[in-house]
Amino acid sequence: MSLTRQEVEKVSLLGRLLLTSEELDLMTTQMGQIVAYVESLAELDTSDVEPMAHALEISNVFAEDQLRPSLDRADALANAPRHDREFFLVPAVLGD
Repeated sequence: MSLTRQEVEKVSLLGRLLLTSEELDLMTTQMGQIVAYVESLAELDTSDVEPMAHALEISNVFAEDQLRPSLDRADALANAPRHDREFFLVPAVLGD
């Protein structure tokens, strides 16, 4: 399957890209080469390849949740430019 210039124009429109005539010609050639390469991968026998979501084995990188004391309210508010002893006071951002 080769790509036509009209298909590349449609993709550029969907991607909100304003391409010149020369850029469209270049993109048509380059994207056609990419499609041809992907099509060549379909010729490979993958019957013995286990399906996977990632090319590399991954593990959870997050630390386990641990219950521990939180920061005291007075300490948290100590360096705040404005507070009311209970909450941070910030300018309104959504209007009145």
